[in-house]
Formats: sequence, structure tokens, C-alpha cells
Amino acid sequence: MPHTVLHWFRRDLRLTDNTALHSASSAADQVIPVYVLSDWKEHHGWTGPNRQQFLCGCLESLAKNLEALGSRLILRCGSADEELERLVRETGAKSVYFNRDYDPHGRAMEAKVQAVCEKLGIECHSHQDRGLHEPNAVLTGSGQPYRVYTPYSKNWLNLPKTEPVGRASKLGPAAAEKIKSHALPTLAHWKLPACTADIPSPGERAARERLKHFIGTGILGGYSQQRNIPAGQTTSLLSQDLRFGLLSIREIYQRCMEHSHGAAKTSVETYVKELAWREFYLAILWHYPQVFEQEFNSDWIGLPWPGSDADFQRWASGTTGFPIVDAGMRQLLQTGLMHNRLRMITAMFLTKDLHCDWRLGEAFFMQQLVDGENASNNGGWQWSAGTGADAAPYFRIQNPWLQSARFDPEGTYIKKWVPELKDVPAALLHEPPKPGLPLAKGYPLPMVDHHTERDRCLAIFAKHKGERG
Repeated sequence: MPHTVLHWFRRDLRLTDNTALHSASSAADQVIPVYVLSDWKEHHGWTGPNRQQFLCGCLESLAKNLEALGSRLILRCGSADEELERLVRETGAKSVYFNRDYDPHGRAMEAKVQAVCEKLGIECHSHQDRGLHEPNAVLTGSGQPYRVYTPYSKNWLNLPKTEPVGRASKLGPAAAEKIKSHALPTLAHWKLPACTADIPSPGERAARERLKHFIGTGILGGYSQQRNIPAGQTTSLLSQDLRFGLLSIREIYQRCMEHSHGAAKTSVETYVKELAWREFYLAILWHYPQVFEQEFNSDWIGLPWPGSDADFQRWASGTTGFPIVDAGMRQLLQTGLMHNRLRMITAMFLTKDLHCDWRLGEAFFMQQLVDGENASNNGGWQWSAGTGADAAPYFRIQNPWLQSARFDPEGTYIKKWVPELKDVPAALLHEPPKPGLPLAKGYPLPMVDHHTERDRCLAIFAKHKGERG
């Protein structure tokens, strides 16, 4: 009988440089690939139609790529530990292979899968794949986790990086037809409404094309100068590909470092530091999983957020009367993505100008974003709110009018996403309009005065800080 093992796909929906899949294919005659679909219905606090539609496309792509190798993707639905146990019993698999996750929910499921393997008397092989360095590999000299990015990044940058392992090419015969598998999912599986956003093309091939475009067209070479400009493509646009593991972090790092010379050297270094930011936030979540529920900086636990639901809804719909804020929110609603500079601007506006709880914005982003990544999203929101790891101090409050003038001086980005303003002179987009005179017909007046709300925010934070002593 062939030596059969399972590979449990998770956030690694690719065949190229997939650590656990490569190890499984090297160790066994037959690898049975399996993905376990979640079984929640209608609503989920951390996702929505945009990301689930992208997932559906990625699974379809993965299934076709596996078929090209003579293999077959098995789809199950429910709790991963229970479904993997059933599949082990059905196939006689001797091992389960998977790549490790870093968030508390993923880690809890890994522990359950490990327990199942022990109960069944089979091997359980977990692998590092999601990051270049795992959280416990980047620690202070005293063995403690970092709480500030800069020293973390210096350590991270100096550690040796693992080389890619190539593409899986031999997984053995396809799983027998008698092995039960669900059909490829659609949004109807979760009873979700249709995805109306213009989301990126899913799948490994599309992700590889995006990587090729980022590196080959000069965007990487100009990254350090252009990355904060939201108009046009000035960033990699690979965030959803990292989120779903359509590309490996090792290959992205290696391909970028191959261009780290000459005029592009500074830009490559800047981009690689953004990869380190991603892993810093993964490490924060690993070491401090309570950040999902409370402020990372304990000084701000219990801080009041007096913002209203009506204010939140105007922010969420992109109708605040602040052109740069509304442009960012409308980009999110229409594409499932948002430029990172706009993520900071919109998040700080919600928390510092409208005084709404960062957790509301965090959840809204996760429900809309195709690239929604728990660790980075939480880290970004707490940074903007002034409550997180390496956060902007509470008294550093971005002025959305000045941010607009600095990063979208010609109004190119604003006019793309807020078409009501397409005929407004650019200079008028970067300052409050005269009282009672909207910038354009049908566009609202600013819902608040930034300077007034800045002072109110400072007072809220100072009062809380004083009360805590």
C-alpha cells in the first residue's frame, strides 16, 4: 500500500514554495490535499462577501492546479480537527502536514489537530511558512518579546532568511472518487449576498503576475519615494496574496533582494521593512492575544469613546464631507482594498475626530477588506487610535486637510473615488469650505470641525490619563 499523508491547506493556497506541502510530497507516495470550509452562515464579525469571494476563486484555482498534477483537492466543511480525523480514518493516512498559524484561533485548532493525531497514533507535522521568522525567533537580549518596532526590525533584518523550496511537482495519484468532497464553494455556502466590489483576480497565477508587475515595471524601484501617494499604483498590491498564501514570503523577499542595488537599493530596503512590520504585528498577536479585545497599552484600557452610531455610519459610507476620508472609504467599499496611507487617515479620523471606538473600525475593515489580516489590521487600528504597540502618541493627531494636500495635491485620488468633486479646483479640496457652502452639489459639508475635535480628543485622553494616576 502507498504511504499516504494529508496536507491541510490553510493560509497557503499555492503549490510554489509551500513548506508543509513540499515536506509532505518528499515523505509520502500519496499526498491528499484537503481544505476545510468554515460552516458559519449569513454573518461573521471578521469577514464578508469581498474576502470570501476571493477565497472561492483561490480554491478554484488551487483545485485546477492540483488536477494538473494528477491530484485532487478534497473539500470538507466544519471543525478542522473533526474533519481531518474523519479523513484520516477514510484514507489510512499516516501523517497530517500543515503550516502554522499565529493567531489564537488558529493556534487553538492546531492543538486540537495535534491531539487527534496522538489519539490516532499518527504523526503530526507543522511547519513555519507564514513568516520569514516566527514570533519566538525574534526576541530581546533577555528573551522577551519586543513591544516597539524599530529594535524588532533591526533584529529581524539581521537574522538569516530561509531560501524558497520550489514548486511541488509530485503528489501521487489523485484521491479515489469514493472519498467524499464538497463542491467548490460559492458565497451561497455561507448564505452571503453577492460581492459587488471590483476585487483583484484570485489564485496563484494572478498573484505571480502581480509580483512580476511590481518588480518588473519599476514600481519597486520607486517605492521609497512614491509609496505614500494613493493615486495610481505606487505599492506592491500583494497584500491579499500574502493573506491567502498565494505567494510565499520567502520568494517575495528573495525576488526583491535580487534588485537591491543601485538606485533601487533604498526602495527595496524600505519595502522589506514593511514586510518586517507585518511580522512585528504577527508577533504582537502571538505574544499578546488580548489585543483583539483590549488596548495593547494598558494605560488606555477603559478609555471612553463617546462617538455616536450616526457618526460611525457616515464614516462607513464615505459621506463625512472630508474629501480624502470619503475617497478612502469609497475605495474600500468599491474594491475591497484601501491604500495604506488612507487606512491611517481614515482610522485616525474615526477615532480622533469622531471619537468612535477603534474596535468598530477594526471590525468594519475586516468585513470589507479582501486582504483583511487580523494582526496587521488590529495593529494598524491601535496605532492610529494611539493605544497600540509602537503607536502614534495620543497627542499626535493627523489633520486630514493637511494629509490631503501633502499626499494628493492635485486631487487625483479624491476625484477618482468621489466623482461629485471632479470639477472642483484641487486647492479647494484641501481646506474646509466656507460655512454653508458645500464643495459641490450633492456633496455634504464637513460633519465636524477638525480643530475643535482635536482639542476634545486631547481632553478625553488627558482626563483618562489623569484619572489613572
